[in-house]
Amino acid sequence: MTANETEGRLGEEFFTPGTSSFARFLATHRPALLPTRSPLPPGTVAAPDAFPHGTTVLALAYRDGVLIAGDRRATMGNLIAQRDLEKVHPADDHTAVAFAGSVGLALDMVKLYQVELTHFEKIEGTPMTLDGKARRLAAMIRENLGQAMQGLAVVPLLAGYDPKAPEGERGRIFGFDVAGGLYEKRAFHAEGSGSPYAGGALKKLYRPGLTRREAALAALQALYDAADDDSATGGPDLNRRIFPLVSVITEDGFERMPETETADLTQEMVGRRRTRPEGPGITP
Repeated sequence: MTANETEGRLGEEFFTPGTSSFARFLATHRPALLPTRSPLPPGTVAAPDAFPHGTTVLALAYRDGVLIAGDRRATMGNLIAQRDLEKVHPADDHTAVAFAGSVGLALDMVKLYQVELTHFEKIEGTPMTLDGKARRLAAMIRENLGQAMQGLAVVPLLAGYDPKAPEGERGRIFGFDVAGGLYEKRAFHAEGSGSPYAGGALKKLYRPGLTRREAALAALQALYDAADDDSATGGPDLNRRIFPLVSVITEDGFERMPETETADLTQEMVGRRRTRPEGPGITP
């Protein structure tokens, strides 16, 4: 802390023109505040059951934009650490990020990413493009590579509405790897321990031009399949009224589907599973 800050005044660095990246500003002036700074001594590897981990998240494009959803469970080894974790968060008005991996680190990274996008818009006077947002998130993940190698990996999923894209292709999805590799996904994508099962379900259920309701049901079916085969993924808890989080991003912006709507769709989906436990088949 500088003398000026001790006296209640901001340091000179806050008044000096510089980068439009808030993360780079922190790296230069307050590196200890970055979530990518490892809390573990060099060479230490975190025990796999020492920290809560979030599991399955997914996104799919639909007629009006893109839908992004996640289950609610966090695990520590074979223990359920939390039943109602929120893994889907708005990044700005037309972008959302969901995560799988180390929960505490992921939540801090999401908060920093939200500030990063706001800071850029205030400095530059215009929002960052969706491609720019994806590259900026990839850079933040790359900065976390050291912690990922110590067992504290975060693998986010980015979804956004791109008004500059061609009609019918404005809902866009980006996946990442722990080294910051960036991959645009077509139609749908899933991350986390239940992603092979969620992705397999979406492969059967997805088709271009889904309505919002159809897309939400497909996402819920996919998360149900993931929970059916992956113990780290939480299925809908009807008794506690804990349901997956489902959000959509359209021309009008980010919207989290009301819990009542998600609950009704979940009840409908579970009712169908009573007569067809393996879920719906391929749509002709």
